[in-house]
Amino acid sequence: MDWDKLRVFHAVAEAGSFTHAGEKLNLSQSAVSRQISALEESLDVPLFHRHARGLLLTEQGELLYKTARDVFTKLSMAEARLQESKEKAQGPLKVTTTVAFGSTWLTPRVREFLTMYPEIELALLIDDTEVDLTMRHADAAIRFTPPRQPDLIQRHLMTVRRHVYGAVDYLKRRGIPQTVDDLRHHDLIVFGTATKPPVQNINWLLDVGDPAPGDRRVVLQVNNQYAIYRAVRSGLGLAALPDFMIAPNQNLVKVLPEIHGPTAEAFFVYAEELRHSKRIAVFRDFLIRKVAESRLNI
Repeated sequence: MDWDKLRVFHAVAEAGSFTHAGEKLNLSQSAVSRQISALEESLDVPLFHRHARGLLLTEQGELLYKTARDVFTKLSMAEARLQESKEKAQGPLKVTTTVAFGSTWLTPRVREFLTMYPEIELALLIDDTEVDLTMRHADAAIRFTPPRQPDLIQRHLMTVRRHVYGAVDYLKRRGIPQTVDDLRHHDLIVFGTATKPPVQNINWLLDVGDPAPGDRRVVLQVNNQYAIYRAVRSGLGLAALPDFMIAPNQNLVKVLPEIHGPTAEAFFVYAEELRHSKRIAVFRDFLIRKVAESRLNI
């Protein structure tokens, strides 16, 4: 069924005449009449009774009009919602990020965001695998490598730095290392080799200071940064962790602050088609503000 003809039919059924429908559609009376005749011919049914006082819908015309009215009503509602999505922050928003960032930095700040924007239905997808945004598996992502797809918009969030951390009770038992050489007296927690690490040279702590073979003691290998973080908090040993994972008052201490590992860049990424989404805009701006408050780029 031709969409243009259906639009003309709907206008005629609403107006009750070809002339009034033509005025609404900015078409001539004869052009409207031709469209209706062509639609009737394609459907092989009469849609209007034509008489001197105007037009009346046939039984078939009534059936088509009810369907067309429902379609146009839904289209009008959809148009209004699309406009609202550009002007008002509301509706579903699915964001994906890594386990480490989502579990330690992002989720503690979700309450503040949803208090500010209660009409947004936020869903977090916490996963270390990269979700395909072009397939709409998520609306946006916080990633720690630049996006490879050209049709994604990216906004730089922060430079991620890594330092050595230990729990207060561990450092009371074992002492605080004053030099890199002192690391040979400590238990280290590192990323395991069974899984591809999230960043290159993640176990830089084993090589910093160019130690002799066997000079560093690894007490635990684990293939997840959040698990390493939890092990450090338990007092098991020292580990290199991203600074964003360390919140105030966690009883974790940065040791040997003058040394740090390789840096990485974090990006807020979303599809081009969501460029004008108000939900995306307010979440992006919230992230940028909270990163600044966290002083993570210093």
